[in-house]
Amino acid sequence: MSMSVAEIGEAAEPLSLRDRLNAYVVLTKPRIAFMLVLTAAAGYYVGSGSPIDYALFGWSMTGIMLLALGVATLNQWFERATDSLMERTAKRPLPAGKVSSIEAFIFGSALTLSAELVFFFLVNPLTALLGLVVIVGYVLMYTPLKTRSTICTAVGAVPGAMPPLMGWTSAANEISLGAWALFALLFLWQFPHFLAIAWLYREQYERAGIKMLPVVDRSGVITARQILLFGFLTLPVSLAPFFFGHAGFIYLGAALFAGIWFLVESFRMSRAKNDKAA
Repeated sequence: MSMSVAEIGEAAEPLSLRDRLNAYVVLTKPRIAFMLVLTAAAGYYVGSGSPIDYALFGWSMTGIMLLALGVATLNQWFERATDSLMERTAKRPLPAGKVSSIEAFIFGSALTLSAELVFFFLVNPLTALLGLVVIVGYVLMYTPLKTRSTICTAVGAVPGAMPPLMGWTSAANEISLGAWALFALLFLWQFPHFLAIAWLYREQYERAGIKMLPVVDRSGVITARQILLFGFLTLPVSLAPFFFGHAGFIYLGAALFAGIWFLVESFRMSRAKNDKAA
């Protein structure tokens, strides 16, 4: 998506310094970034296999935080037009005029570039490469696909599952079977989660031209089947770290409890197919 001359010259709405800073914070979706850093930290811990190098850990988490903040900002920059058409997103900084499009683009680009520099020079090139996969996969592939095809959910789930993999590679500088297990767990979990969200906001998505599965699957049958399928697949995959020797019995018990609960909720949503269940 390219910027028009008018957009490049557009000025943001006059705001106080505090409101201005808050608008930039909102652009980065810090809560989601924090959750992604937690999954990356888990990947680092499991992948370290030795006493933790806290300096390396700190740089890794810094890079992943910068990457998450930057990608979220660029995502909102790409989606500023569709965001203005949906009630749940119309008050975001860009459609609300609190930050100009050129400012958001520069800010997001600076954050992602900083992340890649941290990875390449202070962590390792492998993690920097995975960071590039996140940028390309989420910003340049997933985001444009949202208005074109329902496959966008699967495409977006790949960069969405990268943080634990990147945490692992930060510590081990390699990708082993355990790393792929963590990636697969987060990859599968995203389908029931985001399909349920899309079901809740399917009418708003339709008005904005976003082609999530619940928008085109008006009966909800295919959506329900996918939620149940991926909810079922998540359970055995969540147990893999235990069977691969990367986690103990406490993890096994917690994973079983969480996995069964997640499967039950997925089943409930697949049967009810209503907003309350979602």
